[in-house]
Amino acid sequence: MSNPVMDLDKSALAVGRKRAKIGVSQIVAYVFLGLLCLIWIIPIVFGITTSFRSQTEVVSTGFRLLPVNWIMDNYTAILQNTSTAPILRWLTNSIVIATSHTLLVVVVISLTGYGYSRMQFRGRNVLFFTLLGISFFPGVVNLIPSYKIIDALGWVNTSWAMIIPGLAGMGNIFLVRQFMLGIPKDLDESAKVDGASDFRIYFSIMLPLIKPVLIVCALFSFTGSWNDFLWPVIVYTDVDKMPVTAGLLLLQDIYGNYRMIGQLMGSAILAIIPTLALFLFAQKYFVQSINLNSGIKG
Repeated sequence: MSNPVMDLDKSALAVGRKRAKIGVSQIVAYVFLGLLCLIWIIPIVFGITTSFRSQTEVVSTGFRLLPVNWIMDNYTAILQNTSTAPILRWLTNSIVIATSHTLLVVVVISLTGYGYSRMQFRGRNVLFFTLLGISFFPGVVNLIPSYKIIDALGWVNTSWAMIIPGLAGMGNIFLVRQFMLGIPKDLDESAKVDGASDFRIYFSIMLPLIKPVLIVCALFSFTGSWNDFLWPVIVYTDVDKMPVTAGLLLLQDIYGNYRMIGQLMGSAILAIIPTLALFLFAQKYFVQSINLNSGIKG
């Protein structure tokens, strides 16, 4: 016959070992995450502080996390250069392009996701999965055909070359479609009984319900458009019309040849300020919206 006291001691011992095991695993996880944070943060901090160093200090002191003398000369020179390197114009161009692209993406993917998830037509699933499979090809494969199309439309050196391509990204459409598939179709049927059209159902019922996934797609689209580098370098040759990513490549030739590392780093820091501000403003919505399980069938 078992002894209740001994059984209780064994249970307490097992719980204690489990807690100790969990404690050790948590410590290891925190140490690992802390090291990753240092790997990411130190280069960023070093880049920021380098933008406040004089050129003499940059080339003479080697690696030093904080500058000896904090100066604003690099930023003054950057903002005053409005001819060969108009950084403020580039930032304005990028804001217009990324914002316009994001707004159109939200419209296109929400309408497309509604069509693939709620409307019935022949070959719907075949078409969707065919396009989804094609989207797995590397984007570099489409560079030459895409440029030929842009050139034929007369969009080279215009904002349309950055705004229109990529509006119907299959990754975003897939997320919206899956989210919509998790919404009960009883809502559609009830609305149709009341005489609502497909557009009315989409606008009045679906859009409010899919707001979380649209926020995620909008954030991804904005940052993707802002950080796009290869495509704007190809389609822009006019300095005044360039977005900031293409402008940074030009700055490497302007400042790099003269070893103006501080000004080059200052330009890079200015380029990340809008996306950093967007993240700080929208991180609450992003964290709330990233859980898409409510819109995906199990």
